[in-house]
Amino acid sequence: MSKIESGSRKVSTDELKRISEIFEVSTDYLLGNTTDRNGHTPSWATNDDKKDLKRFLEENANGMTYGGEGLTDEEQKQVRRVLEGLFWDKQKQKDSRK
Repeated sequence: MSKIESGSRKVSTDELKRISEIFEVSTDYLLGNTTDRNGHTPSWATNDDKKDLKRFLEENANGMTYGGEGLTDEEQKQVRRVLEGLFWDKQKQKDSRK
């Protein structure tokens, strides 16, 4: 891994896929092609849209509980994915972008 990080060895496609699975991020995120860890950002999204999404998630997804109990990490990820989908649907409706 240190040789890959230092640039003295290139990572193979299979290794890249496996690393993305381990860290639960997209391969594009690992390659620096996107700042979206999961690769769910629509192609039409602007930088302002991405900032708005970050703010929306910070305001709505942090510290969530159900029945007074904290959510597990997996439950928090599920809620975050739902909120992201809702955000992009509303942005698309608002801006009439496709």
